[in-house]
Amino acid sequence: MTTNEQEFARARGAMPGGVNSPVRAFGSVHETPRFFVSASGPYVTDVEGREYVDLVGSWGPAILGHAHPAVVKAVQDAAAHGLGFGASTPGETELAELIAARVTRPSTSSPVERARNERDETPRASEHSSADSVSYRFARSTTGGDHPVERVRLVSTGTEATMTAIRLARGATGRDLVVKFAGHYHGHSDGLLAEAGSGVATLAMPGSAGVPAPIAAQTLVIPYNDLDAVREVFAARGDDIAAVIVEAAPANMGIVPPAHGFNAALADIAHGHGALLILDEVLTGFRVGPAGWYGIDPVPFSPDLVTFGKVVGGGLPLAALGGSAALLELLAPLGPVYQAGTLSGNPLAVAAGRTTLDHLDAAAYARIDAAAATIAEAAASALSEAGVTHVVQRAGNLFSIQFAETPPVDYVTVKAQEAFRYPPFFRSMLAQGVSLPPSVFEAWFVSAAHDDAAVGRIVEALPAAARAAAEATPD
Repeated sequence: MTTNEQEFARARGAMPGGVNSPVRAFGSVHETPRFFVSASGPYVTDVEGREYVDLVGSWGPAILGHAHPAVVKAVQDAAAHGLGFGASTPGETELAELIAARVTRPSTSSPVERARNERDETPRASEHSSADSVSYRFARSTTGGDHPVERVRLVSTGTEATMTAIRLARGATGRDLVVKFAGHYHGHSDGLLAEAGSGVATLAMPGSAGVPAPIAAQTLVIPYNDLDAVREVFAARGDDIAAVIVEAAPANMGIVPPAHGFNAALADIAHGHGALLILDEVLTGFRVGPAGWYGIDPVPFSPDLVTFGKVVGGGLPLAALGGSAALLELLAPLGPVYQAGTLSGNPLAVAAGRTTLDHLDAAAYARIDAAAATIAEAAASALSEAGVTHVVQRAGNLFSIQFAETPPVDYVTVKAQEAFRYPPFFRSMLAQGVSLPPSVFEAWFVSAAHDDAAVGRIVEALPAAARAAAEATPD
């Protein structure tokens, strides 16, 4: 039998840092990463044969639980007919139709909401159309306020989905600049690995080695949940802004919910300046509800493009972007915006995603919501009992612990927390057989398979972990 330490040493000799994605190295929690060899329901098992209750869930896709029998069978059946064809399959269409059908919300009825929808659907002219782009008026003219997804393009990763959405927004508007929010993660494409400049309307600086400054400079990075900053950046650079991209409910700096009406106001401001709103639901899409965050945001709004990942592929490499027919049909082969992928719409991934969505019914969401609420409340209670300053922030059934006195509202306040308390908390939970996300800046993922026994093991482990957090000191 091998050990996790031995596997990590071997991995470091073959792969940079011993991993294929940085968070897997467990660097921020000062622990040896676990090398998993099997999983079932709410449990994962490492190379040493030890079982853990899992709250990572492959970073979200295992929403039904690991190795769900129906999903496994669907993939096996698809594999028996071929691993891929480099050609179209009926399954791609079925998944695209399913995605589009799910992204909806009940029709609004209040006068204020009706006025908002009418305002959003009113065509607005753009001065930036050309032979190779279309006007914002055309791009918005057929978008339904309660049904923002009319066409879907399947891709392989969330990074590819957001990258394509931004290219499409630029092609539709004829503009170059993109606005993003500090602390929001939209994949590792060059233009989105950008850090804020010295002022709200200052072009961004590279956030990674290897990102050319001129590419980073096409992004404007501003504080989250700050509508004044949004208005300021549009006042200064509005004629050059193609789109705003925003996590529907941020989950990549811990959970930081949008302020009430923030997404709706963001849509209004962007549309008022002829720009598009890209709603990143790679994490929240079909996880926090049947229609993702779009379906549960208390204030209705109209995104132009929506990106999906994680759950939509059921654990296999698949992501998607959707929007109006007028916008999506600007993509090749119909339009001038090029995008392609050899493995896009792979039949195994499509089968996993379609089956996962088919099984995400009201009962499944009820189980997930209940388990998440129990775990979040137990974590808060244990930390309070241990005297640890903290908040537990939630976005639907996603939640995270942040070691702060008041709920963080943006990246600055997230970074101000006592993050040093998380590593000992994490290590205590791991030692007790609970696998948490190996970073304080990540959400906790609960599945429909987290039954009373699994939840009970998590709840039992929390008091000792809370005491470990209470005893922690800064490095």
